[in-house]
Amino acid sequence: QVQLVESGGGLVQAGGSLRLSCAVSGSMFSINFMGWYRRAPGKQRESVANIMSGGSTNYADSVKGRFTISRDNAKNTVYLQMNSLKPEDTGVYYCAARRGPGTWYWGQGTQVTVSS
Repeated sequence: QVQLVESGGGLVQAGGSLRLSCAVSGSMFSINFMGWYRRAPGKQRESVANIMSGGSTNYADSVKGRFTISRDNAKNTVYLQMNSLKPEDTGVYYCAARRGPGTWYWGQGTQVTVSS
């Protein structure tokens, strides 16, 4: 029912910026968590940033101060503003949503490549 579609990835130089978007379709009923994850080459997926239904946000230490997660409820869209990008930020970024009892929904991912 719930579908997540990421967009906004691309190739940028170190120090550049990108804004990722996650468009949510289907019912948002009981969705209590939205987040961005990434998978760097050769590594497992890791949490980057998340926003709870009440608006509280959390960030991985590696992106704190550089990335900002936000949402536009009217558009059913979650964003990840990424500034001061580093080569270490390279990876596939996934949008995720969690429904109450533990059901997770994932987007297909969008590639972010930061060149040095």
